[in-house]
Amino acid sequence: MRAKISYVITAAVLVFYFVLVGSRGVMLIQSGTAITVTFGVAVLILPVIGLWFLWKNTQFVRRANALAAELDAEGGLPVDELQRTPSGRIDRDSADEVFAKRKAETESAPDDWRSWFRLAVAYHDARDTPRARKAMQRAIALHDGRPIGA
Repeated sequence: MRAKISYVITAAVLVFYFVLVGSRGVMLIQSGTAITVTFGVAVLILPVIGLWFLWKNTQFVRRANALAAELDAEGGLPVDELQRTPSGRIDRDSADEVFAKRKAETESAPDDWRSWFRLAVAYHDARDTPRARKAMQRAIALHDGRPIGA
């Protein structure tokens, strides 16, 4: 729940910032000179890119959470079998061991979104965020019946 609250607060601050920057871009455009209009258009591009990025990430998180809820309802969420250090961090060797199991599971069932979801969790536990995201995107695409990469 704390993560959701943090995400909402961060998104709200970003939207406020985008509105603030966008209003400055409009003010520059309203000045009417060639240079201020050029800068105004350039400034307006930033909030558009930011809003697009925020939207795509929010959609990704919502879809991943929906898959987690579906997998939980089926009783298929991965069990936390990781060893932890005294400080509570995941032990690297333990994460690598679980990752090897998840990777083998995914290789034996490459069209199963559930195995890709569990592999994404294993990547995340191994602190490989880019691959975790790609694996989760693949799980989402397989679940939705979309071609991979669409």
